[in-house]
Amino acid sequence: MEEQLPTTVTYKPKLLLVDDEESILNSLRRLLRGQPYEVLLATSGAQALEIMARQPIDLVMSDARMPNMDGSTLLAHIHQRYPDTLRIMLTGYADPSAIIKAINEGQIHRYISKPWHDEEMLLMLRQSLAYQHSERERLRLVQETWDRNEELKLLNATLEKHVAARTSELQQTADMLDLAYEELKRSYVTGTEVFSLLANLRLPPAKQTNRQIIELVRVYCKLHGLDEGSSRDLTMAAALYNIGKLSWTDSMMSTPSDLLHHSDRERYRGYPKQSESLLMTLDPMKDAARLILHHQERWDGSGFPDRLKSEAIPFGSRLLKLAVDFIELQRGLILERQMNSDEALVYIRQYAGRLYDPELVEDFIQVCATYLSDVTLADPTVKVLTTRDLVAGMILARNLNADNGMLLLNAGKVLNGALVEKLIAFEAMEGAKYSIFVKVPEEVEGALLETG
Repeated sequence: MEEQLPTTVTYKPKLLLVDDEESILNSLRRLLRGQPYEVLLATSGAQALEIMARQPIDLVMSDARMPNMDGSTLLAHIHQRYPDTLRIMLTGYADPSAIIKAINEGQIHRYISKPWHDEEMLLMLRQSLAYQHSERERLRLVQETWDRNEELKLLNATLEKHVAARTSELQQTADMLDLAYEELKRSYVTGTEVFSLLANLRLPPAKQTNRQIIELVRVYCKLHGLDEGSSRDLTMAAALYNIGKLSWTDSMMSTPSDLLHHSDRERYRGYPKQSESLLMTLDPMKDAARLILHHQERWDGSGFPDRLKSEAIPFGSRLLKLAVDFIELQRGLILERQMNSDEALVYIRQYAGRLYDPELVEDFIQVCATYLSDVTLADPTVKVLTTRDLVAGMILARNLNADNGMLLLNAGKVLNGALVEKLIAFEAMEGAKYSIFVKVPEEVEGALLETG
């Protein structure tokens, strides 16, 4: 009888999709048709738990709002009974209480909103299952390392050569474990950036900040050669610095912090601590959470929550505050008036030594000039003057806008005496105070020195 060769069976991860709307389940089933997954469907939390009691499930994706048992409660049950199963929340609306419950009780891995983009959904599932595989591999390697150590103890007395061989194998295992753990930490960075979209969903596009702050922090880390660990922690902190604001009202989310009422201001001062509390349960996030906790401390010790002063404030927190304030000043989330990039940097420079690390400010301005094309302040030939300091012959370095946004003068305009007088009169009429960015030609500079 001819001997048959054994066949290799490829494991297909089991996905359980839970939604009380069959149309949603059918859409997801069509999307996943042809993917290397075994897909199971449930129309309620109770049915989902029955399925899981009969067979192991790798990943559960549940709708947030369902009758009888909502998604947060279902995911909390699954976390208690099947902690190794990945949990993902799918929802079509922003519900801070459900999100916080899912984070705290369900320990969800990811969050995705309806309607979803098919490519993003497939990418998210691949990344989630890759993370699960990496974590299982890490645990397997930990167990294997422990087993090898026990074996090593038995052989140590008489088998020196065997010990040497086993030591080499253990080193290889440790290296593999390090690689697996590094991959896990990189997965967390990706996850935090996706999760940061939660905060953005609560704000109109003109008020969103997280993506710009992440990119600015990354540019700083790259230009200054920060090590991988510090760069990773700063990136995660930039992505989730405002997660503690998710429970705020829409009005409070978009109101400049300087205009908040007294009761809201106390709640505002609590958001760094709330953000840290949400993230401290995740071990790879602990260092980033500490940066978030202290990013509203001030150099002179007047910040919050702990009134830390100068060098006592972690470096990453000092850098994060500069990046956050630079972007939020331009979004109108700190002061009522939205600033342009140069005005925001003038504000930051003005408060160096009070709000910001004075040695870090000028370095930060240079990074902004590298990152943004519309920053002129880093040019040493550019001066920031009031209207009464202007003289004929100076050249506007950037557009001049009134407080209401109306364009007054274009960049490149050469000032004359009559124009300067008109600007002074218009400023007085509007009750405004303009900061004028100008370049001073050498001949004008010389004349000023002679008259000065």
